[in-house]
Amino acid sequence: MDRQQISRLAHAHHPIAAPLADESVARLLDRATAGTEQGRALDLGCGEGAWLLRTLAARPGWRAVGVDLDPAALTRARETAAALGVLRRIGLHHLDAREFTTKEPFDLVLCVGATHAFGGLLPTLARARELLAPGGRLLVGEGFWQREPSRAALDGLGAAREEFADLATTTDRVLADGWTPVSGHVSTEQEWDDYEFSWTGSLAGWALDHPDHPDAAAAREAADRHRAEWLHGYRGTLGFVTYLLRRDGSG
Repeated sequence: MDRQQISRLAHAHHPIAAPLADESVARLLDRATAGTEQGRALDLGCGEGAWLLRTLAARPGWRAVGVDLDPAALTRARETAAALGVLRRIGLHHLDAREFTTKEPFDLVLCVGATHAFGGLLPTLARARELLAPGGRLLVGEGFWQREPSRAALDGLGAAREEFADLATTTDRVLADGWTPVSGHVSTEQEWDDYEFSWTGSLAGWALDHPDHPDAAAAREAADRHRAEWLHGYRGTLGFVTYLLRRDGSG
């Protein structure tokens, strides 16, 4: 199975591809769009469009654009948008997020759990700066070390120690790059556990429901490996922070 197919199956019951509960997502989006009855939102690495679709459902005056490399996820996003009656207000592009360009900047840019597409947090901030309108806001989600990672944690994540920093250092880097956090959320342990159990459980459940499918064994193996990497590796070590940012001096 390719990674995109595994991800789609794993997120079947948790369409937000990050350790955030529905209430946390709603609160962040409410803050991100506060005071603006009309606006344009862009999600870089939108997947099935969960962030954008929730924005459009809550804000009838908003329009949205999503960019992702997974055509099947974009198809699902279109289907959901049609069911919600917001299809005319969303544009979806099968494209590498690094290649997306626009003539009209956005009031809100999102990149939650997809900063790897740009090579990390600071390159993501640089790209977002080019896409934001004056006074616009950026919602960006990134990992950080809650504690010093063990070798088991690094192996489970397939990460290097320098790939992340602690929360204070991560925030300092954001500030030094000319951004101000105006809101944010640090995912709780319960949010992490709910996300990981949903990820592994959805994938394993699909394998159990489709025992004769040629990909069933691969799906079960992926779920079992991921569960072990989490529980025996990075649980309690990797944190996740979602910042709502504004550029310094942008109004």
